[in-house]
Amino acid sequence: MSLDPKLLDVLACPKDKGQLTYLEEEQVLVNERLGIAYRIEDDIPVMLIDEAIDWPASDAQSN
Repeated sequence: MSLDPKLLDVLACPKDKGQLTYLEEEQVLVNERLGIAYRIEDDIPVMLIDEAIDWPASDAQSN
């Protein structure tokens, strides 16, 4: 199932308050600037900094 686009418009990374990218197939919200992702469990984003997972991204490595 997909997240509501209206919800995606208002969600921001709790760590840097920046935009997140939704990857539906992986069921994560990715912060490419920091190289972290937040899991989506049962259609609910787990937006806890301590629960963020490392996410491979070339942009995050160059910062």
